[in-house]
Amino acid sequence: MEAIVQLQNIHYKRNNRVILNDISWTIEKNQHWALLGANGSGKTSLLKVITGYEWTTQGSVYVFNQRFGNCNLRELRKRIGWVSTALEHRLPEKDTATEIVLSGIDASMGIFRDITEKDLQLAHEALEMVNAREFAERKFGILSQGEQQRILIARALVNKPGLLILDEPCAGLDPAAKVKFLEDLSLLAAHTDSPTMIFVTHHIEEIDSWINHVMVLKNGEVLSCGSKNEILTTDVLSNAFEMDMFVQKERDKYYIRTV
Repeated sequence: MEAIVQLQNIHYKRNNRVILNDISWTIEKNQHWALLGANGSGKTSLLKVITGYEWTTQGSVYVFNQRFGNCNLRELRKRIGWVSTALEHRLPEKDTATEIVLSGIDASMGIFRDITEKDLQLAHEALEMVNAREFAERKFGILSQGEQQRILIARALVNKPGLLILDEPCAGLDPAAKVKFLEDLSLLAAHTDSPTMIFVTHHIEEIDSWINHVMVLKNGEVLSCGSKNEILTTDVLSNAFEMDMFVQKERDKYYIRTV
């Protein structure tokens, strides 16, 4: 299998504090992963290492078989889509959904050059992939939060990345919007052009059937890593979140019940 991400014995310190400790992780093409962990477990720092925004103290990082330190990170990042709710407040609310998606081509917070027909074609294809063509010409600022999330994903998809990182994409969504959004993600995962995805969450009920692997972090270390059925267990998650809980599976969904 083709490796999309390979982390080999990663260590990362900041201000003499250990943030990540001896993490190894291989993500292969067509695998979709959930990344779980309590606040402060190191999830965001790990994502920054994968995207080259934080530099490791020790260990090797390979993305698309290119080793960090021996590659053009700026060009490599164009092959990685990153969706975070933090982006919502940095993007121009007066721009249309299509213009927001177009800004992803240059990874800018707006459009600062002339748009070509090829650019528009890429934007329309990305909107189609997330089922968002119907509000393509609406102002970003008047869209619902669920609609905005779909536009942010289209923006991340516009360069046809091989890796898509979804950093707590359901945060702030109401229950109905969350269900619809997760349905859209399931359709995206089934798409022939779908990138490999990392889905970051605190809530195991968001881990849908299209996600087949899970890694759990605790205190900057790998607590457990492997297939979803092996990892989403009462023992692992009680340890990860340091509370007594019971993990229950209903059909393809997992839920936490407090003890």
